[in-house]
Amino acid sequence: MPRTVKVLKVENPHFTIKLSEDILKIDLKGSFKNRIEEAIENKPVLKDTVGRILGIFVPLHIRVSEIDSVKMDETRKVKINLSYHRNITIPFENKENAQKFVQKLNQLIFDSKTEKIKEHVEIKQAKKKIKLTREKAKKKSAEKKYAERGHEIFDS
Repeated sequence: MPRTVKVLKVENPHFTIKLSEDILKIDLKGSFKNRIEEAIENKPVLKDTVGRILGIFVPLHIRVSEIDSVKMDETRKVKINLSYHRNITIPFENKENAQKFVQKLNQLIFDSKTEKIKEHVEIKQAKKKIKLTREKAKKKSAEKKYAERGHEIFDS
């Protein structure tokens, strides 16, 4: 099993953010999580809609490779743009934590995209090598067949 290396951990009164090399985890903390769950349980309409969404997304685990960009606004809110037009906004209490988080996450996103490009190039090269090997084998087979036919023609 691969070992995950923690890059950054940010504690907030309402949530905890854990950033590793390949995944971002956002976990809601007790009282805030309980307040959301209570509000949802008291309203049947919310329970059927938002409750299902929260059940799926909390705790939130996102692969770094799925993140398109990260930006921080002047109110210390970090906006994470995900694939398929989904977004997450995380309010930070401390500006230094927000800046550090954005910097680390942007570096990991860059590394992830670079790795994807490298993998893509390696796959293309491997496919090209396989194609050349097949063409050589096919040519060799054809030459062998022609040589055999040539012997049959000249021997008769």
